[in-house]
Amino acid sequence: MGKRIIHKSLSPCAVPVLLVPKRMAHGECVWIVVPLIRSRHPIPRLDDMLDELSGAKLFSKIDLKSEYHQIRMQEGDEWKTAFKMKHDLYKWLVMPFNLTNAPSRFMHLMNHVLRAFISRFCVVYFDDILIYSKSLTDHIEHLRAVLEVLRKEVLYPNLKKCSFCTNKVVFLGFVRSGPGENQGDLRLVASYKHQLVRSFHGLASFYRRFVPNFITLAAPLTGIIKKNSHFLWTNEQETSFNKIKECLTNAPLLCLPDFNKIFEVECDALRIGIGAVLTQDVCPVAYFNEKRNEATLNHPTYDKEMYALIHALETW
Repeated sequence: MGKRIIHKSLSPCAVPVLLVPKRMAHGECVWIVVPLIRSRHPIPRLDDMLDELSGAKLFSKIDLKSEYHQIRMQEGDEWKTAFKMKHDLYKWLVMPFNLTNAPSRFMHLMNHVLRAFISRFCVVYFDDILIYSKSLTDHIEHLRAVLEVLRKEVLYPNLKKCSFCTNKVVFLGFVRSGPGENQGDLRLVASYKHQLVRSFHGLASFYRRFVPNFITLAAPLTGIIKKNSHFLWTNEQETSFNKIKECLTNAPLLCLPDFNKIFEVECDALRIGIGAVLTQDVCPVAYFNEKRNEATLNHPTYDKEMYALIHALETW
């Protein structure tokens, strides 16, 4: 209350809350659920953002501090966010973190505030702002322009999580550097339990752009995590797990795309799906894998390779 984040309320409606420890050393975080009509503001695609960094050699990353709490609730609407605690009723004066439309509203705000810079020298993903440039002189100007706008709009960064003027930066789990891109440092621990294998499969799928023939490699794991499937860990699953782990911990460096040069696409019809690799000057830019249904798996090889080409181009 001392920070003007919440205040006592006399709202006619309220929801129960669950108090959980906050990651930071100070305070606690309150989680609530409020039924609202969903906003449809688009969330940027990861691949599109990473492609914009082509040719960049210097990076600065700005992380906003308690991003949602920097947005005030519209005056008169605070009562709609009321929540019950043991001895009193409170309302939010700022936007709570898991309000239904919080992500969309915050993304809309950031796109509006930094609209003059996005796709020129800046990419934004919620509270993560990445500034990229080809030279130090340009980078200083770009960084100054972004910081001036943030100051004007009263948006405060968390300096402990910011990095400035580096040639290598971790952005959304990916390591970005002048030469190219690879995934961040992964510490993968083997577990044979269904839920943990599902989590590992999801993590590996997120980084599938770095793994050639991911669909084929992951097929033994995919089969045992399906709904109503029998969980049976055999040597086949063990081999699949180890191969994927090896690929992720030793992932190849993907080149940043140069849109002034020619791209080449190599397609393949895999045993259980289709695959393709996008290259430039013999250097891989991205991998594509997709599992096909049983009906299309019976098609001739050249048909499946055409499917691979079409779907890869649609993806890229």
